[in-house]
Amino acid sequence: MSPARDVVDVLVVGAGVAGLACAWDLLAAGADTLVVEAGDGVGGRMRSDLVEGFVVDRGFQVFNTSYPQVRRRLSLRRLGLRPFTPGVLVHSSSGRLRFGDPTRRPGTLPELLSGRLAGPRDLLALGALSARDVLAPPRRLTSAADTTTRTALARAGFSDAFVERFFRPFLSGVFLEDELETSSRVFHLVWRSMLRGTLCLPGGGIGAVPHALAGALPPGTVHLETPVRQLTDDGAVTADGRELAARAVVVATGPGPLATLLPGVGVPAYRVVTTYFHVAPRSPLGEPTLLVDTRRRFLNTCVLSDVVRGYAPPGHALVATSVLGSDAEGREREVRGALAEAYGTATAAWDLLAVRTVPDALPAMAPPQALNRRTRVAPGRFVCGDHRATGSVQGAMASGARAAREVLADLRSRPRGTAGQGASSPRSRS
Repeated sequence: MSPARDVVDVLVVGAGVAGLACAWDLLAAGADTLVVEAGDGVGGRMRSDLVEGFVVDRGFQVFNTSYPQVRRRLSLRRLGLRPFTPGVLVHSSSGRLRFGDPTRRPGTLPELLSGRLAGPRDLLALGALSARDVLAPPRRLTSAADTTTRTALARAGFSDAFVERFFRPFLSGVFLEDELETSSRVFHLVWRSMLRGTLCLPGGGIGAVPHALAGALPPGTVHLETPVRQLTDDGAVTADGRELAARAVVVATGPGPLATLLPGVGVPAYRVVTTYFHVAPRSPLGEPTLLVDTRRRFLNTCVLSDVVRGYAPPGHALVATSVLGSDAEGREREVRGALAEAYGTATAAWDLLAVRTVPDALPAMAPPQALNRRTRVAPGRFVCGDHRATGSVQGAMASGARAAREVLADLRSRPRGTAGQGASSPRSRS
């Protein structure tokens, strides 16, 4: 599709969840808004593919029902959400251990009190930490002194043994790093969200989330396969030379395009993750639960078809396993061996359905981590995305909402006839 309007108030570059949330708020406030996306679909990293009848998300992803931005913008019922078990299974040298939430599943309390996973000291520390994070206002968590997650856990009173047995393998899959060097502010916010919400998957795959956001926008707002080559004083120029005139431009892309379009804006390092999707004749687990490994041979593994039956055709099971970094020769074979041990079943006959490597899966969030950063980087130029917040869906949407507020304030402060960075009049488009 080619954009047909001569001039818009705001051009949003990128149709991930941050850009879509930004456009949603701008349009609700009456700003004429156009969204252009280089790819053939909305969602950025949150996309799902149909591969031989299986739903394959682009990397292992989950959906948290507690996020305020999510609840504000989406009908959770229409997404057909299916929950994970509250808690995780931990594969260790002493067997499989269950870390459950006894407030939701009282039956997990005996396992938690058995001492196999956590001793009395760690259980007391866990209760205190969880109560504080659940009850404290988010602003208190975001304004607290920042340190690494490892340091924060030590200060909270957890033993090194419990950190290595539970927190390190579990949080490695959350933050996509295995040294617990992520900001403690981010950790507390994430822990709070997990305690207050439910981790789920939409019935149609994680791509249903951005599709729902895009579906709420007026027809013609989003234009796919429209890559932007450069920004101009009056808006932007597409890869095929078309000029898009706009009074303000919001860049809501991944780190690569962002560095090209706004080279002066700092982009954090990103974590790389690879997910292997295997097809098994039956579920090796039989429950919708995340499984982690104390030896950290993989970040986490899950039988997706135990969570959402429609992820796999009848008579098959779909297993997703994520590892840090990129795929390499022999790595899938090593992962398959680790899965045989973790699941306690033969995996040699499993079929490798797909491999998905996401080079910009999550921004690195070392302390001190500035949360809710301003999005205005120059007159008429704005940036939003998970790299300017907590790296989550909530953070991406909140960044988009903040960009919308700052754009609207900027537009109100400038005469109607100005475009981009203050040129006297927009160029007409061919």
